[in-house]
Amino acid sequence: MSMTQHASATAATLADGNARLGIELGSTRIKAVIVGGGETTLATGSASWENRYVDQTWTYSLDAVWQGIQEAYAVALADAERRHGVRPTGFAAIGISAMMHGYLPFDKHGRQLVPFRTWRNTSTGRAAAELTDLLEYNVPLRWSIAHLYQAVLDDEPHLSELDFCTTLAGYVHWQLTGRKVLGVGDASGMFPIDDISHDWDPGRLTKVDDLLARHHTTLRIEEVFPRPLDAGRAAGTLTIEGALLLDPSGRLEAGTPLCPPEGDAGTGMVATNAVAPRTGNVSVGTSIFAMVVLERPLATVHTEIDLVTTPAGHQVAMVHCNNGASELGSWADLFGDFARRIGVPVDQDAVFAALLGAALEGEPDAGGLLAYNALAGEPVIGLDEGRPMIVRTPGSALTLANFMRAQIYGSFAALSLGMRTLTAQDVGLDTMYAHGGVFRTADVAQRFLAAAIDTQVAVSATAGEGGAWGMAVLASYLINGDGRSLETFLADDVFAAVASNTIAPSDEDVAGYRGYLERYEAGLAAERAAVAVLR
Repeated sequence: MSMTQHASATAATLADGNARLGIELGSTRIKAVIVGGGETTLATGSASWENRYVDQTWTYSLDAVWQGIQEAYAVALADAERRHGVRPTGFAAIGISAMMHGYLPFDKHGRQLVPFRTWRNTSTGRAAAELTDLLEYNVPLRWSIAHLYQAVLDDEPHLSELDFCTTLAGYVHWQLTGRKVLGVGDASGMFPIDDISHDWDPGRLTKVDDLLARHHTTLRIEEVFPRPLDAGRAAGTLTIEGALLLDPSGRLEAGTPLCPPEGDAGTGMVATNAVAPRTGNVSVGTSIFAMVVLERPLATVHTEIDLVTTPAGHQVAMVHCNNGASELGSWADLFGDFARRIGVPVDQDAVFAALLGAALEGEPDAGGLLAYNALAGEPVIGLDEGRPMIVRTPGSALTLANFMRAQIYGSFAALSLGMRTLTAQDVGLDTMYAHGGVFRTADVAQRFLAAAIDTQVAVSATAGEGGAWGMAVLASYLINGDGRSLETFLADDVFAAVASNTIAPSDEDVAGYRGYLERYEAGLAAERAAVAVLR
């Protein structure tokens, strides 16, 4: 096909409403991606937003949700028109994704009862501990059921009006379609999922319902939570009201089918083709998490390991850390400001590239430096709150190279400690696929992550597309799956011709990181002291 023919075919795909749309609400950015044949990205749009800390709660307003979605969608349409001469008014399928977990409760009239409590909140300690003991299943602080039960323990008055509770992706999907459903991957961050039915675990439902009854509530989880759905299942269609929420101009046509809404963990798995057993993926953003698709269930309960599922319902072990690359971004901002003050202004991507490149010149153990990147609490290492710190002894080698290597090492430290548990459980892992902005600078963070987990790390050509692209792929699977498994669809239709770069851990880096991590663990006492003292 000639370039002219290709351009004409792409324009026709957009004009005829045959493209697919994926939208993902991340922690700092809302992104919309439009894909065509072969899941090629045709247009993108994004909007920035930030969580707020209000009354000791990390939250986003629902007004900000819709403002961000509308902006990202409008920018994507403008990008389609600029690149292809067509502004689409309809799509073949749509998918919505967002950060997992948290607590979004509503009454029977659809009125929000309390501000959105995001995954970042760590105020559910008693609830999570009691539920973990009761269910013999790890219930992390951020899970929706932990937030709900903590509200019961705290006797919050809004519970008398509670009718429906969902995740952020589930909320947006509900508003667009009228359907109270959720992709099974996102649902698995609300409540345990049954391995066979891919629905809520019935035995554990009964235990929690009985527990709630003992607290004199009439709440039943199955009635309050959305219905889980596997990838590829019909999950509703875009209503007239929903179309206006996406596009207030009124040009977007209603009636488009939507796939089950998913969490960012699931879209990361799809975007990296990590849905088969013995594969895994690492997503690095405001938070950082690693997912490993299991060959068999874990033998014992571990509080540092989440058990969630792929969008197809296969069990996954997840190490989730509340703190990711935010501190790297803060330091990049600082160095960028310095550059401007000496008359050498550079954009942030160039600052990142220079700083990450410098890290390659650092000593294998970062020269004795330590970096604690905890802005929020970090359950994996036992922190209720975080205090970012740089720590060094008088004999440490303070150079830019060591400083940046320590920063990158510190971003992976909690993850590395959590992954030890999987290693001890003999969990098989052949390749870890990585995605996130920090991997845009070739070979740096990828190399250090390989050292941190002592496993080869691959970055595919699609990794930079991110979760919104992964969600668009799930929308394509809804209409093009043809009864195939998600694994087969991805292998045959999406990744067959996708190149990737794989880096194996070097002995020198592994040994250097091991030394860094030993100092990191020993220095956690200083981090805890900082939390206690610096208020």
